[in-house]
Amino acid sequence: MINVTQPFLPPIEEYEAMVRSIWKRNWLTNNGPLVNEFELAIKDFLGVPHMLFLNNGTMALQLAIKALNKVGEIITTPFSYVATTTAIIWENCKPVFVDIKPDDLNIDCTKIEEAITDKTIAILATHVFGNPCDVLEIQKIADKYNLKVIYDGAHCFGTNVNGKSIFRYGDICTTSFHATKLFHTIEGGAVFSEDANFIKKMALLRNFGHTSSNSFDGFGINAKNSEFHAAMGLCNIKYINDIFKKRKQQWVLYMELLQSLNVQKIKASLGFNYAYFPIIFENENSLIRSMEALNNQYIFPRRYFYPSLNLLNYLDYYNCPISESIASRILCLPLYHNLTFEEQHMIARVLLRVQNN
Repeated sequence: MINVTQPFLPPIEEYEAMVRSIWKRNWLTNNGPLVNEFELAIKDFLGVPHMLFLNNGTMALQLAIKALNKVGEIITTPFSYVATTTAIIWENCKPVFVDIKPDDLNIDCTKIEEAITDKTIAILATHVFGNPCDVLEIQKIADKYNLKVIYDGAHCFGTNVNGKSIFRYGDICTTSFHATKLFHTIEGGAVFSEDANFIKKMALLRNFGHTSSNSFDGFGINAKNSEFHAAMGLCNIKYINDIFKKRKQQWVLYMELLQSLNVQKIKASLGFNYAYFPIIFENENSLIRSMEALNNQYIFPRRYFYPSLNLLNYLDYYNCPISESIASRILCLPLYHNLTFEEQHMIARVLLRVQNN
């Protein structure tokens, strides 16, 4: 069986050695030494000044919004995982959807200004499948209207813009270290900011607002992560360059094999991480036929992202025809470290056979 993804796992002996050190210290959570070591390792690898390790990427989004200390409308994309939208709602804000571009699938910057009102407090954009938004244009708009910018960079570990990590753009950027991601800590996430004040706020928020064992600076929540998750991250970071190299080879092979199919447009000048390989079909029926043919061979791609979030029945409807169309026709192919080139050839043959019939 070939699933859409499969976690990279380091040699079990390396993880066991980490776990034995946890047993020896009997310090399992609450900012233990491995959590601190992991944060330092990630900051060093990415070249970022500030980072907080959290229990998941959804909580990272919620803390980022909470740190703004405002309630109002947040302009966002309808083409993302549902957590991008629900984080806005959980923080008592209102998502205002702006349609996407049909080529790179990111929020359409030319449509942001018309969505801004006197209630708008921020822009929350997703770097879709690790492909960066137009961060410079979004920042210009934000500066013009005195808005904050949050990025959902759940797919972006290793992506760079202008020679620096994508996590260094916006007021706050978030990511996910979930097991399905290119780099993972089993469960986990992080927030990044160039602004030390935002980091200080979110550090308080992730630990109930504690300033000492019996004093608090405002209210917070439990968004900490454990020594066991940090241990997995420390093991995996040693292999990340090999992971990047293999993923690029796999991505390029799909491109060679599936030249006749439509894929997400990637800007060649950007430092892309090749995390996903989405196919955009001509129509939903073609997608469904391709999925069925793959499933019959025990190959299980996934419809990222479906449905378009502006169609969720608990939200106000916004007209986003491009997102609605793309969401109904897009399919992410299997892509993970242990996927063989032979398996990729088989996947491509099944897809091309369907398209040619």
